[in-house]
Amino acid sequence: MSGKQKLELNWIGKDKRPKLEPRILLEDATLSYHARHRVSDNDSFDNRLIFGDNLLALKALEQAFSGRVKCVFIDPPYNTGSAFTHYDDGLEHSIWLGLMRDRLEIIKRLLSEDGSLWITIDDNEAHYLKVLCDEVFGRSNFIANIVWQNELHAKIAQL
Repeated sequence: MSGKQKLELNWIGKDKRPKLEPRILLEDATLSYHARHRVSDNDSFDNRLIFGDNLLALKALEQAFSGRVKCVFIDPPYNTGSAFTHYDDGLEHSIWLGLMRDRLEIIKRLLSEDGSLWITIDDNEAHYLKVLCDEVFGRSNFIANIVWQNELHAKIAQL
């Protein structure tokens, strides 16, 4: 064998990519919150809470914030098969992986050298998401899993 091989997660449709046009974010003053005043000269007022399609929002942030974001927290659909008001949580597995990959690649470009990504997920997709994150960010950049079990889930499990 010539060349270096790498571990890679493959799925149907992996090579399909959405075509993303440049976007502009508009502030809705009714949803914005800023502290009344700066406490110190180092205070920053550049945090963003964005409502809307997260892939388009990430793409809109990319030009201005590439390599500058210290922390990203995402709470993707757990892909449990449930129906929610705001999104479908029962996507075909390969579609879910494609949606996650597209977002993770933009997040990687947004993160600063010392930035971190935090993801909440359950066991339905956690292991596939870990391999996908290894592919996008590099396996050596993984720090740890934090396991949390809330009381409601514990009570349901006892039934």
